[in-house]
Amino acid sequence: MNTVKILSLPLLSAIVLISCKNAEETNSISAIDPINDIALAEVETIETTSDIFLYVTAYSGLTLREYSNLQSEKLAIMPYGTKVKVISVEKNPTMTVGGIKGGMNHIEFNHKKGFAFNGYLSKFFPPESDITAKGYAEDLQLLFPEVVFTETNGGIASKPTNTEILILPTNQWHEAFYIAQQLFEFPSEFYFPSQKGKDSQIIKDSKPKRDVWVSELHITRKDNVLSKIEYIYKTTKGFTSNVSITKEGEAMKISKTEIVE
Repeated sequence: MNTVKILSLPLLSAIVLISCKNAEETNSISAIDPINDIALAEVETIETTSDIFLYVTAYSGLTLREYSNLQSEKLAIMPYGTKVKVISVEKNPTMTVGGIKGGMNHIEFNHKKGFAFNGYLSKFFPPESDITAKGYAEDLQLLFPEVVFTETNGGIASKPTNTEILILPTNQWHEAFYIAQQLFEFPSEFYFPSQKGKDSQIIKDSKPKRDVWVSELHITRKDNVLSKIEYIYKTTKGFTSNVSITKEGEAMKISKTEIVE
């Protein structure tokens, strides 16, 4: 019996040493909960400070293709508003789609890698369906402090006016157009106008709602360059809404004025 006890002491010491060593190695790897470790690792892999993300602005969705041309195989349809990770950016305009010049960015969507036309990808997340212009501006300002929003009331008691102005830190007409169209709800049948065309052009709503007197998109160009886009909406009950988009230096200005008569 004494022999067994003597042999057990060295064995016990070895076990204790091994256990201590394993504990030291475990602590050197991580001192926090293993489940949280996995979550942190996933977040770090999916999104880091160097990652670039863009949002789909095409209402009908944007096609993810196998290669960087519009004839290659379709891998998926990315819905409007989808956030996608950019692998590489095509900086040179290699094609024109819907009046927008751009190229094919290499992106990742839903664990698939492919190419998509960057004319329908924006750094600005699109407005939610029921959000106000002020609320949207406040959300944008969290990521883009350069965003400016102002609101003024005027007119007279019998004819009050309200004007909202949103200034975006971009020089891209199409980005401002799609944001304005979604934010102020003018008809989706009005497509982004081409830079080239008549100096003055009016496109009428082919399916105006009941009690709508005027629903028109007014386009102003100079030397085949856009200078102003306006959506004019009037009802038979005396309500008028005018949404205008203009370029102000390296920023885009969206203005909406409502008049009640």
